[in-house]
Amino acid sequence: MKKMKLLTYWQIEALIIFKAMSNKYIILDTETTGLEVKQGHRVIEIGAVLLNDRKKSEEHFHAYINPSRLIDEEASKVHGITNADLEDKPSFDEIAEEFLEFIEGSTLVIHNAPFDVGFLNHELKLASTSYPMLEDICEIEDSLLIARDQYPGQRNSLDALAIRFDVSGYDRTFHGALLDANILADVYMGLTGGQSKFEFSSNTVTNGSNGKEKDQISEKEFSNLVTIKSSNNDLKAHEERLIDIEKSNNVETIWRKF
Repeated sequence: MKKMKLLTYWQIEALIIFKAMSNKYIILDTETTGLEVKQGHRVIEIGAVLLNDRKKSEEHFHAYINPSRLIDEEASKVHGITNADLEDKPSFDEIAEEFLEFIEGSTLVIHNAPFDVGFLNHELKLASTSYPMLEDICEIEDSLLIARDQYPGQRNSLDALAIRFDVSGYDRTFHGALLDANILADVYMGLTGGQSKFEFSSNTVTNGSNGKEKDQISEKEFSNLVTIKSSNNDLKAHEERLIDIEKSNNVETIWRKF
């Protein structure tokens, strides 16, 4: 007979939290010279914000990039970046190493991920044949797919979601990569249950073409666990221990709140 492994409640809880927090989360956005990477359009701005304990941290990556080509007029109307703005900025290959170091090993949260991933992978290919693709070093989570799943048939652009989740205080005259990354961070908190709630549902992993989904935590992982019920003696000993703690420290123990 196969011997089943026994885990306590706290061990199970620790396992769940560890899996939920094992990846660092980075919110990322880009601005480009136009909409079609196949037509030779390039990345001109990257903005990425690191989440720390499901809150925006001060750690971020931001760069304006000289694309070595002209920006489409319609694109300039959206993000407000002009060709003159980028004349003295570095090329992508000059910032590639720093960018890869910042995002490596993270879960990248991107709104309409195939667009940004496609452009960034193209830039990495142009910069060096030795550079990895984003999906080789990161997990990619598309917040647009999450929004469409939660709000089918509704407008799920970043602006629409910002209104829905009452994300305010940002100047939306123009789009910007770091600006939109900060807005998306606030929106993502709303989509995944707020800052104080861990999200244990599946991560959506997108490689830019197939949009496959991957469950990080499955019920099968806990199907062989045995439930251990406390005996009366256990409960009595527990109660005596709580009373002792409370008397010694003149406080109410946290276990009384559950």
